Amino acid sequence: MTLGFTVFDTAIGACGLAWRDDVVIGTSLPEGSTPRTRAWLAQRFPDAVEGPPPASVREAVDGIVALLSGERRDLAGIELDLAAVPDFNRRAYEIARTIPPGKTLTYGDIAHRLGMPGSAQAVGQAMGHNPFPIVVPCHRVLAAGGRDGGFSARGGVATKRRMLVIEGALADEPTLF
Repeated sequence: MTLGFTVFDTAIGACGLAWRDDVVIGTSLPEGSTPRTRAWLAQRFPDAVEGPPPASVREAVDGIVALLSGERRDLAGIELDLAAVPDFNRRAYEIARTIPPGKTLTYGDIAHRLGMPGSAQAVGQAMGHNPFPIVVPCHRVLAAGGRDGGFSARGGVATKRRMLVIEGALADEPTLF
């Protein structure tokens, strides 16, 4: 069994990915710097060794880089290890993975698709515990009325909005700077 991780540059900063054999076991959005992303992955996966990923995992890395560069990449084919993910979360992630780049759903939309109207808050909590950000596109899940809602990654809602702008789901808003 091979357990490894890699850190790679994207348009939003240094992201990371960990794998076991040919299956992705976790991903990381930027932690502020390449060393911080590396340290976060090493802490989360203490038995993993940093190195080049196998070909199938390399395809996942390439897909993430392309998506965050503005290409409309579908990452739904990336195999994820969901064994430790609670059933509710797994089902919510499966629905989130159907949201194409440039589109969004609300927490309530996912709750309805789960057949559990009224569980929007639980969907939000599941997205907040997503071990596969980007591959499970929790950034494409918004609060009621299309509001941002929360985002637990470094940079919070600003990171979420940046990813949605790259994907074309939000207009690039002018700033004062």
